[in-house]
Amino acid sequence: MLAATASLALWHLRRDAVESQKRELGLLSLALTDAIERGLGGAEEGLHDLRGELRQGGVPLKGDDAMQALRVRARLMPLVQTVWLVDRGGQVIAASDATPLPDLRSFAPSLDGLPADAVSMSRPFVDPQQGKEPLIALAVPLQDIPGHSGVWLLGAMPAKSLLGAFRAALSAADARVLVLRADGARLSGENVGEPTHDEASVARRLAHRPVIEVRRFQNGPESLVAVRSVPRFGVKVLVSRELGAALLSWREAAEGAVIALALLLAVMAAAVQLVLRANRKRSEAQRSLDAQLIRASRLESLGTLAGGVAHDFNNVLAGIIGFGEMAQDGATPGTPQARHLDKVLKAAQRGKALVERILAFSKGGARASTVFELESVIEEVLALLSASLRPGVVLERILEAPAGHLRGDPTQAFEAVMNLCTNAMQAMPQGGMLSVQLRREHVGSARVLSHSALAAGDYLALAVSDQGGGITPGVMEHLFEPFFTTRGAQSGTGLGLAVVHGVVAEFGGAIDVRSTPGHGARFTLYFPECFDTAAAPQSASDAGPFGAGQTVLVVDDEPTLVGLVEELLQGLGYAPVGFTSSADALQALRDNPARYAAVITDEVMPSLSGTQLTEALRAFAPNLPVLLLTGYGGAQLAQRAAAAGVSRVLSKPLQRGELARVLADVLR
Repeated sequence: MLAATASLALWHLRRDAVESQKRELGLLSLALTDAIERGLGGAEEGLHDLRGELRQGGVPLKGDDAMQALRVRARLMPLVQTVWLVDRGGQVIAASDATPLPDLRSFAPSLDGLPADAVSMSRPFVDPQQGKEPLIALAVPLQDIPGHSGVWLLGAMPAKSLLGAFRAALSAADARVLVLRADGARLSGENVGEPTHDEASVARRLAHRPVIEVRRFQNGPESLVAVRSVPRFGVKVLVSRELGAALLSWREAAEGAVIALALLLAVMAAAVQLVLRANRKRSEAQRSLDAQLIRASRLESLGTLAGGVAHDFNNVLAGIIGFGEMAQDGATPGTPQARHLDKVLKAAQRGKALVERILAFSKGGARASTVFELESVIEEVLALLSASLRPGVVLERILEAPAGHLRGDPTQAFEAVMNLCTNAMQAMPQGGMLSVQLRREHVGSARVLSHSALAAGDYLALAVSDQGGGITPGVMEHLFEPFFTTRGAQSGTGLGLAVVHGVVAEFGGAIDVRSTPGHGARFTLYFPECFDTAAAPQSASDAGPFGAGQTVLVVDDEPTLVGLVEELLQGLGYAPVGFTSSADALQALRDNPARYAAVITDEVMPSLSGTQLTEALRAFAPNLPVLLLTGYGGAQLAQRAAAAGVSRVLSKPLQRGELARVLADVLR
């Protein structure tokens, strides 16, 4: 079976190689024929133009003036180097130089009776004074001129000029070209002698279509032959290559295939055992892959479940923190009640931090959507790392993206950079170079990275490299799974890279990891660059956090949270109007949009989500500030909120001080 398959494959390869060589030879013959037709046509056109001048008496016919005039006109004709004016008796009336006249009997068709619109071509002839380079001549008839009856106008050109750039176009030593007249007389050629009977017969077989075939000439080697014609001048062009030379690369491949087949048959018995062993390993790998798919599905389901639980838990924490802060305001400082409320609020804050970590896995924890400079965040991380570098670790920074902005939560970006740098240092217990690079990169077309797909666009590329032990292929497959770690329980929890993956996904970016075991690793994060202007930091002289009676619309499907936010706003000096239905809230805004100074809305609601509500109200209230509250909004919430026109994204549970500052800022 192997031998039959190899033979069939080699036969197909040989057929394809022959067809490819036929196409190449056909194109070459077509180009050569076209060049000959254009060259002879240009010479004929020049002779016709000169004939017109002679008829009008514009060219002298005697003496040096005649020679000079014909010499000038010969230089203007393509390929032509000598021009004669000859009468029917074979006498030269005038010539451009002293080149001997060709034998008038060598022309075909015969000059006698040559029609006025026809052209005749001579056999090659040699000028003894100019060397052995043969010439050919074209002749056109000319009507009688004073003193002469029956005149022909002849132009001579080098026979080699018909071949043009044949040798440059096909440099193979076995390539042959033959240019024949209609009667079989050779006009020019390359690597050939006088045309053989077979070559002449092949050329004569040509009617009005080209011939490309495999032939053997007079017991010689098989050759690929292409034949074309120039009907206007009765010229046939034959181009050929030896088939053996054209198939040299195929022959080498065939010899290699035969040797490989022999070796393969020699080790077939051992190969059977290897195949059986490989089949067992494949079955084990398939079982392992099935287990990985089940585990990945379970983790994905866990992330979705965690996001939903986090949303409801944040609503619970929001009530605890909000009402706890108001109860704390009413408690007498130093009393047991005040201390107990303080502990309640601290416990709620720990719960909030835990929810944020869970949301990082489910890629739904966007707490802000601001425009910030990434380089300043990296500088802050490196400043902290510089103070805690272990001995032997050298920090290299190459930051080449000044004023490069991102839209999202700068705290998440800080956490991602810090986790990468911390992992890189832990990978080098004996010391080494920790390199942090930031650059701009334009991606012209989509790419597939090691762990993500990267769409076309403009990115800020952050690369963190180490000189540690590298990452094995097995570890690379699980690199960003939550709780996966190669370190012991005392030195790693497996959460760092999972958080990095969630942060990059939230920003709409991609991750690429390159590593060779024993030669370190390089993590590259691609963040979509934002070209909006970064928000100016709030100064101490800005307006205070209390309102001046402005009406604020509050929307949440939880009545308890609506009541909580209303109480917080009343305490801050605002006039809140609460709704538990986003559809009713949208109708109220549509009825009187000028009544409201701002809108505070939850994201996840049954009828319209917070981003959908914002998109709808932008049609009639384009400048109304909107604060979006979220306990869990799904992946890339910050980008969706910015696209909808949300002014700020706030994370649940909401604290009174944060609400006061943000609301005062957007109203200002």
